[in-house]
Amino acid sequence: MAKKKVRVSQEVNAGSMADIAFLLLIFFLVTTTIASDKGVLNILPPKQDPNQPPPEVELNERNIFNILVNANDQLLVEGDYMDNTDNLSEEIKDFILNFGAPDEDAVALFNSLPQSLKSRANRSPESSDHPMSGGAVVSIKTNRGTSYERYLEVLDQVKKAYFEIYAERVGLTADQYRALTGKNAAEKELIDRGKENIPMAISIAEPDKIGGN
Repeated sequence: MAKKKVRVSQEVNAGSMADIAFLLLIFFLVTTTIASDKGVLNILPPKQDPNQPPPEVELNERNIFNILVNANDQLLVEGDYMDNTDNLSEEIKDFILNFGAPDEDAVALFNSLPQSLKSRANRSPESSDHPMSGGAVVSIKTNRGTSYERYLEVLDQVKKAYFEIYAERVGLTADQYRALTGKNAAEKELIDRGKENIPMAISIAEPDKIGGN
């Protein structure tokens, strides 16, 4: 009697394909880095109690470096029209490093500066008293129609002035100083020594509700 031949099916076992696909999906979700826009990293003041008026801070007008940006992105710097920001950081550095009315602590600060910054420092009675707290504040005020790009351009120039001063105090370039992370003791010491007694005093006023849509 002849034996009956049995045909073996050549089907592929796909029963675990769904599990494999699911594991791959989890793998890519875990290992993929999604870039996020952090925006402008500014430290905002705490929310004021509506029942308690904000404290009054009296500053001599000469201790405030005023930068106004209108709805057409035009600049008014210390009352003078400026068509671009090319020289803005240099004017701010002159304002910060003025010692118009130095007290004992400000004199000690001046004596601690490197010669390159000492030679730049002025004693104009019409400009800031000194770079220490309350003695020199840079104020930026925009308009509701001011472009975000123009605001960032102005803010960057203000910060550039401070970082160039900090960097020069510790013998670095501004880019080198800004690259410091403070993750080790040596870098933290450089950061602190650069900023010592010269706070980054930037006041950003509420925009005027004029212009724009």
